[in-house]
Amino acid sequence: MIDGMGGMMVWMVLWGLVGLAVLVLAVLAIVWLVRNLTSAPRGGREGSDPAEQELRRRYAAGQIDREEYQQRLADLQAGQRGIPK
Repeated sequence: MIDGMGGMMVWMVLWGLVGLAVLVLAVLAIVWLVRNLTSAPRGGREGSDPAEQELRRRYAAGQIDREEYQQRLADLQAGQRGIPK
């Protein structure tokens, strides 16, 4: 009788651990989903203006210097806000 109860107890513990693991995975999945749906894109630049992306690409490639980059970026941002040059 003890052997039967011991075997049943092992299965109860095992299923308890499986249930706990499923619960932890569900909570982690919900946290991941909420964080990805409510947070801004990483780097904050994925949704920016294509002209700014091109300007950053040209600066990174060395096609324009820092001064030209900053001036053109300021011009683009002023245009987006509706500020005349």
